[in-house]
Amino acid sequence: MNDDIQPQPSIRPDVPASEDEEVIALANSMLDAARRGDGDGLLPLIDRGAPANLRDASGNSALMLAAYHGHAELVRELAARGADVDLLNDRRQSPLAGAAFKGYTDVAVALLEAGADPGLGSPDALETARFFERGEIITLIEEHAARRED
Repeated sequence: MNDDIQPQPSIRPDVPASEDEEVIALANSMLDAARRGDGDGLLPLIDRGAPANLRDASGNSALMLAAYHGHAELVRELAARGADVDLLNDRRQSPLAGAAFKGYTDVAVALLEAGADPGLGSPDALETARFFERGEIITLIEEHAARRED
């Protein structure tokens, strides 16, 4: 999950390559901030119009990276700013499945509270939690499903 955005030939001939490089550097710094849980470095950029669903070369969104690295509060803040809690990466993994894989119960709670669908992805979050024997996360997902049925 360390794939950065890779430079591509400029598709805008009127924009100097140096500006493209600056945009790529900014995007990579945003994704790095998500990995580190650095909301102070990331959230103001999103508040000023940077895309909340910015993705790296592997399709991992900033929210996915924050979730995968255990940053529950940043996950909440990104979701509150419109980041898609169900955005799958290129391997069809969801942020909730990533949290289940890593065993981050607090991140799983944040994602479920933000409306994450535990049935998305391959494997989905419940399958992942069962495979890695994440009892607390299994319980959270099952309780979430039961509340939705009511």
